[in-house]
Amino acid sequence: MNEPRPNFAHAMPAADPQEVGLSPAGLAKLTAIMQREIDAKHVPGVSILIARGGKVGYRRDLGALRPGGPAMPGNAIFRIYSMTKPIVSTALMMLVEDGRLFIADPVAKYIPEFADPKVGVEKDGKLELVPAKRPITIQDLLRHTSGLTYGFTGNAMVQRLYIEAKIGDFNVPSAEMVAALAKLPLLQQPGTSWDYGHSTDVVGRIVEVISGQSLGAFLREKIFAPLGMNDTGFFTTPDKFERLAEPFDKDPDTGAAVQLLNPRAAPKFEMGGGGLVSTMDDYARFMQMLYFGGTLGSARILGRKTIEFMTSDHLGPNVRIGTTFLLAPGHGFGLGFAVRRDAGMAPFPGTPGEYFWGGIAGTAFWIAPREELMALMMIQAPGQRDYYRTMFRYLAHAALA
Repeated sequence: MNEPRPNFAHAMPAADPQEVGLSPAGLAKLTAIMQREIDAKHVPGVSILIARGGKVGYRRDLGALRPGGPAMPGNAIFRIYSMTKPIVSTALMMLVEDGRLFIADPVAKYIPEFADPKVGVEKDGKLELVPAKRPITIQDLLRHTSGLTYGFTGNAMVQRLYIEAKIGDFNVPSAEMVAALAKLPLLQQPGTSWDYGHSTDVVGRIVEVISGQSLGAFLREKIFAPLGMNDTGFFTTPDKFERLAEPFDKDPDTGAAVQLLNPRAAPKFEMGGGGLVSTMDDYARFMQMLYFGGTLGSARILGRKTIEFMTSDHLGPNVRIGTTFLLAPGHGFGLGFAVRRDAGMAPFPGTPGEYFWGGIAGTAFWIAPREELMALMMIQAPGQRDYYRTMFRYLAHAALA
């Protein structure tokens, strides 16, 4: 078992757990249960952080970096998949603060291929195309009400078209990928349904169009460098290969082969919705910036009211929740984050006003301002992601004094 080793830039200091309102007994239970899961060969390793009031009260790296490999180091590099989305949404809101666009703008203003979207309606076993009742807006992209979807989140005819078109291929440049996406019908009318999908990939492309930079270059210059996120990017270099965390080759529950993206070479498509790799320390810096209202040390990324705006619910009561298995009852969605509306209803504990998201390989984070709480977990176990996210939430909340 590794001891806590906070080494964050911009000094998120370590604190005695009791000083920040964490129960040592509860934290010991969290450690023991995660170690039990590792010993049972259910997950190779896990890294966990819990902070309160801007101070780290708990930090552990347990198990192995990869099956049969060395102990999990504090600087392991993880594929964070959809935890890319909050970062890319932040990038776009930086351009809003620069006066370059409004979130009410139609997407077609920046990507003309979206000028005349059609909605796919299934009728008598056939797919009919009907005009969209209004344009897709930037806000729709940020809150996933654009009508865009993922091919793997359902079996609708529109989603089957996504699979046939190979939307999301890392070998296709972003401009080409987004143009192909714009040719496909929408799953729902814009603004009517929360459907998780390629919306943030389009956000990433808009960042490129407005800034004149590649998405990776913009993120490095405007977010990663100012925050000291030196190990975060769309690929990693050979000198860092040995730090890549890996899953089991086969899912421990189903026996199915496990294949994650290969970050050892620069992709043609810098996927705004899921392409980044990062470390515990790097992502914690991004979380700190959010927690402290958009600034960290001397770096000002966004204004306090912009963070408040992004982490408020943007769905309200009239937007249908289409991708129900990804947004639990009692939750809405902001601009890049899920947002908890109610203390109850969801099948896991939490605090109204907290915001969060995760990645398909198992990484997860949340920030609960009312509890002055930040929590981060990094694993590479796609088949067990819901199990460990739920367990982490229960055990972390049980450790609050």
